[in-house]
Amino acid sequence: MSKIIYDVYQNKNANNAAYGKYFGRIVHTETLNTRKLARHIADHGSVYTQDVVEGVLTKAEACIVEMLLESKKIKLEGLGTFYLMAENKKGGAVSIDKFNPKSSFKGLHIRFLPDQGDEAGLNSKEVLAKATFMWAEDLKREKAESRPTSPSNGGGNDSSSGSGSQSGEQGGSQSQTVSAPQISGTTPFTETTSVSIQAEQGAEIRYTTDGSTPTAESSLYSEAFTLSNTATVKAIAIKNGQSSEAASKTFTKSDDDTGEND
Repeated sequence: MSKIIYDVYQNKNANNAAYGKYFGRIVHTETLNTRKLARHIADHGSVYTQDVVEGVLTKAEACIVEMLLESKKIKLEGLGTFYLMAENKKGGAVSIDKFNPKSSFKGLHIRFLPDQGDEAGLNSKEVLAKATFMWAEDLKREKAESRPTSPSNGGGNDSSSGSGSQSGEQGGSQSQTVSAPQISGTTPFTETTSVSIQAEQGAEIRYTTDGSTPTAESSLYSEAFTLSNTATVKAIAIKNGQSSEAASKTFTKSDDDTGEND
């Protein structure tokens, strides 16, 4: 289940009435850019591929700015409203005829007002009621406990039940490395190409299509996917908490024959 990570801090301002008291703050684990958000949407039951979603989001960004510069507000139902706010220079103009936006305004800021309707689920109390939390310290401990432990250097500790050969096998399994996955697909291609990824048995595959190195938080591979534009696919295999080296393959669309064929 998704959780909101929080941390606890102490007010150390001796002049404040809440001096010495403890308060919470949200810990943000990642900032999703347009590409990562598009990947998440595409992997979240969408019928559209990542490149299509990313194209729509990129176009929406440009159109929102365009409309704001035409003195319009943009309301995304259930999310909120974008609008422009002017920041004036200190002191102001001495008279109305001396006011000039180019010289009197210090800047124009894009602001966002969240939709506070209960039906939108963005009301602060509604969000709090739906949220599940995890303390940042608990998250650190959870990650530390999930790390694989190194086998003992001596290799002679056989106090546990079972034969010595079994102990050796267990130690060997802890030190085993995970093989990098294999990425398959036709390149160069004319319109689309199907990409499949294979890894050793029992390993899960995480991948990216933007050339970035995948992590345990990247898209989970479940079945072959289609590319319609040039892209570099990278993938890792994860097994028993260990990650493989990243495999990489570039798929090139037509005209550019720098790719390779499978």
